[in-house]
Amino acid sequence: MRTTTGQKLKIGIFTIIGIVILFVAIFLIGSQKNLFSSTYNLHGTFKNVGGLMVGNNVRLAGINVGVVSSVELITDSTARVDVTLNSKYQKFIKTDARLAIGSDGFIGDKLINISPGGVSSQQVAQDNAQLKTVPPFDTDKLIGRATKIIENASELTGDLSEIVAKINNGKGSIGRLLNNDKMAKDMENTVKEAKSTMKSVKTTIGTANEDLKAAQNNFLLKGYFKKKEKAAKAKQDSIKKANTPPDTTKKKRKGFLGLGGKGE
Repeated sequence: MRTTTGQKLKIGIFTIIGIVILFVAIFLIGSQKNLFSSTYNLHGTFKNVGGLMVGNNVRLAGINVGVVSSVELITDSTARVDVTLNSKYQKFIKTDARLAIGSDGFIGDKLINISPGGVSSQQVAQDNAQLKTVPPFDTDKLIGRATKIIENASELTGDLSEIVAKINNGKGSIGRLLNNDKMAKDMENTVKEAKSTMKSVKTTIGTANEDLKAAQNNFLLKGYFKKKEKAAKAKQDSIKKANTPPDTTKKKRKGFLGLGGKGE
């Protein structure tokens, strides 16, 4: 089967398009990974990298400025993370900058966030400098705690549902009170009797006060009440006199005048 000129032309066009797409993809990926720009390296150590991988993004103020170039274990409890950054952002990263492991969204890919620093130092971090790090936030622990909270909430909801069901079925004191009309009426009658008793007590107290006032104004008992008032007043005066400190000023003046008279 011979290949016609039209078929050759179509194959050539598709080949050229494929090559162009390949070059564009390489250029875009290279630009993102800083393959075609001047770069420099920084590193830091973490006790837990939390799933960080080579090729993950490095961000400064939310902007991708480089990639993770290396993640390796240097001791049994420490990992070193190297990052490759675009040199045009070097002026923003000071020696007191910090590296922190974050995530792209709540459950997205891990990445490195750089805090630019400049608080305690204005010196720019040089190539291969080591920066301080911030311990990563443990998402697994957060999810575990959230799961426990949800389980406890489910148990509490179940218990409340059971209590409400018992109350609706008239079980327990509250259930019987809410669902038994006789108990409700008995309680209502008890409240009414208590109110009536309080009213009677107030009336009795008022009558007793009126009788006492009338007895005080009676000429036969008037002398008795006056004696009581005098005795109470005398008692109060004696208590007041006992609590009042003696006035020594007059005694001193009298003694001074007495000495003066003798001298004359």
